[in-house]
Order: sequence, then structure tokens, then C-alpha cells
Amino acid sequence: MDRLIYTALSGASQILDRQAVVANNLANASTTGFKAALSAYRAVPVNGSGLATRAITAETTPQADFSQGPIEHTGRALDVAVNGPGWLAVQADDGSEAYTRDGNLQIDSTGLLRSGGHPVLSNNGQPIVLPLNAKVTIADDGTISALGAGQQPNTIAQVGQLKLVGQPDDGMTRGGDGLFRATSPDGGTAGPLQQDNTVRVESGSLEDSNVSPTEAMVGMISDARQFGMQMKMLSSADDNARSANKLLDVT
Repeated sequence: MDRLIYTALSGASQILDRQAVVANNLANASTTGFKAALSAYRAVPVNGSGLATRAITAETTPQADFSQGPIEHTGRALDVAVNGPGWLAVQADDGSEAYTRDGNLQIDSTGLLRSGGHPVLSNNGQPIVLPLNAKVTIADDGTISALGAGQQPNTIAQVGQLKLVGQPDDGMTRGGDGLFRATSPDGGTAGPLQQDNTVRVESGSLEDSNVSPTEAMVGMISDARQFGMQMKMLSSADDNARSANKLLDVT
């Protein structure tokens, strides 16, 4: 009965955590370049005196689903979709280099190129600043060309290149700001990645979220049923305890 309570109670608690992960995925089903968070359960032994006969359930989100989402053609010059494995480098709020698949680029009032509010980095690691009111085009290798307002077409000039990096062998870790960082072999955060000239972007397009709303809804329903099963197990444990108490009272 003691093991039953531990199993049911820990299971119910972790199912609630899993529901939060699935709900977050579902909420980002229309977020550009979003990668669904994965969720997994594992058994954790309960430390204490006596034999190791008890275990609780732990829910973890070890990785994200890095599969590519559908690419949608928008026709907008500043929209880019990373075609295949790879990432777009941006500057996080703390000044460090981070990575995203959100290619919905914007130019602020100072000419700074941004993705999701974060400055986009060039291949030299510095934020990209573009001429205001210029006509901008982005090549498949990330090279940015600009034509100033009123200038002749033959005066178009290269003003920078997007820093595009590949998928590291040790993978990526999502931070609390939604950006990804490279993972070092010891599980920590690695330094800035090098430019990968094999990564290509598709201009005038955006990568949609790889979350399937249908699968997310099915997952939420499944979790709700599993939670109900855990609650039923707790109720059964309570009934067993009541029956045992009655037998003790009789004797």
C-alpha cells in the first residue's frame, strides 16, 4: 500500500507537469520556427532506511523536437527560412550569442536588424545595421544586399551576411527566453559556434512551428485520462486502508 501511494501520487504530480509542456507546445503551434518540447518519464528510487523498494516518477524535458516545420512562402524580402539543419545567430538579452529558427526579420528605427526583438548577428559576430528606407534582399547564403532609396540598380551593395551555424553534435538546449544555446560535452553551455557555409536560407519564406495541434490535443486527452487513473489508484489505496482498519478493530 505504501508503494502504491508513492507510485500514484508521484505519477499524478508529473502528469500535471507534462500537461504544462503539452499546453505550451499547443500554444506555440503558430509561432514561427518554434520547436516542440519533448517530455519523458523516468523512475527515481526513494532514498531512506530499509530496502530500495519504493520509487517515484519524474518528468523531464530532455530535448526538443528539431524536425523541420513546414515552409510557407510569404514573398516578404526580410523573411527567411533556414532550409534544413541549421540556425540563425542572434544576440540574447545578456549579450551572449544564441540561436533561433525565427526568420521573421524586422528593421527597427535605428536600422538594427532584429528577430523576435533580438539583434541579428553577422558572420563576424556583430549586430547587423542596415541603411534606413533601403530595398533589402537576402541571398540563400545569408548575404544581405541593400539599394538605397532613389539610387540606381547598379549601385546595390553588400552590407553584411547572416551568421548561419549548423547543428552541433552535442545538440542544443532551449533557454528560458526561448532561444537555443549549444551544449558542451559536460552538459553545460558551449561558446559561440562557427559560421557554417553549407547552411542555406530560403528568402521570402518562413518556417512554421513543427507542433501538430492534433497530436498535442490527443496528448492532452491521454494525460487527462492517465491523471484520472492515478487518482483512482489513490482512492483504492484509501479504501484498502479503511478495510484494514476495520479488520484491526474487529480483532
